[in-house]
Amino acid sequence: MKLRSSATSPFVRKVRMTAIECGVELDLVPTNAWAPDTDLVHENPLSKVPTLVLGNGETLFDSPVICEYLDTLHSGHKLFPHEPNERFRQLRLQALADGILDAALHIRVESSTRPADKRWDGWVERQQAAIARSLDTLEKDVGHWGGVFLIGPISVVSALGYLDFRKVCDWRQSRPHLAHWYTTTHNRRSVRETEPVE
Repeated sequence: MKLRSSATSPFVRKVRMTAIECGVELDLVPTNAWAPDTDLVHENPLSKVPTLVLGNGETLFDSPVICEYLDTLHSGHKLFPHEPNERFRQLRLQALADGILDAALHIRVESSTRPADKRWDGWVERQQAAIARSLDTLEKDVGHWGGVFLIGPISVVSALGYLDFRKVCDWRQSRPHLAHWYTTTHNRRSVRETEPVE
């Protein structure tokens, strides 16, 4: 399977962590989804990474769909639980982490890609507030996650790593429990081997 990817995409990182946890090998294909002439549009009309290209040529996107598919390819402990209550707890946590990433990416586009005279400070402030509220929720909830590394915590690692990588905010200072948990996750191969690089 080929994964159309970017070394800095936090959503690609989430997929890569999931693949490692599931014992699935992926062939990473570096892709510039922003290039006007990218061929990615033939595999994903949204022209976004990650996009997973299966052996039969079919494609899957975006990261929640790809991660859940990868979880079907092994017989070990499932990252997407079958039991409904736990499943929806994990999906909710994944959605919260992905929302943090969406907000962080909006901030990045607004502050570093959009021309200065076209920037909207109110939009950035809205995204920053959403990130702060979400991090506060994670700080309150992290003690209930236990030691199991399911799709929710995988998504949180990706989100927190991206906040650090892009220096979006200093999230650790008022969230000691979340910071401690994040430090402990670096014992895992999937976390260490997928650290973002420029």
